[in-house]
Amino acid sequence: MVKKYIVRLTDEERARLQDIVRRGKAQAFRIQHARILLQVDANGPAWTDEACAEAFGCHVNTPRNMRQRFVEHGLEAALERKKMPPRQDLILDGRKEARLIALSCSPPPKGRRRWTLRLLAERLVALEVVEAISYETVRRALKKTS
Repeated sequence: MVKKYIVRLTDEERARLQDIVRRGKAQAFRIQHARILLQVDANGPAWTDEACAEAFGCHVNTPRNMRQRFVEHGLEAALERKKMPPRQDLILDGRKEARLIALSCSPPPKGRRRWTLRLLAERLVALEVVEAISYETVRRALKKTS
């Protein structure tokens, strides 16, 4: 398979990576990323992704993704973990969660012995506390508070 992203380390980058590996004082993932980058260097051993994955006990995509990050964003980005997208806005903020807890502590509707998660979710929508909510979100919020 033809490599799309080819890593070519400069002497300074290679020395920095070897220093990270030699010292062993960095986080484990940084040391592993440094080792992988040293092995996939086109001016050095030029290992394949499969050989790196087997040697370092990681998935085949790890060296591939690291090569891509190195080529597109530089050495620092390749040494760090992949940045995750920010979480979505929470459906239940503090006030809405307080309404949910107050509702769950109130007497259940007529004809019911207790509140169910689905009843609580339906009531929150009926009271216009939220536009829509799943019973699983209600479960997580109540589990957090109990």
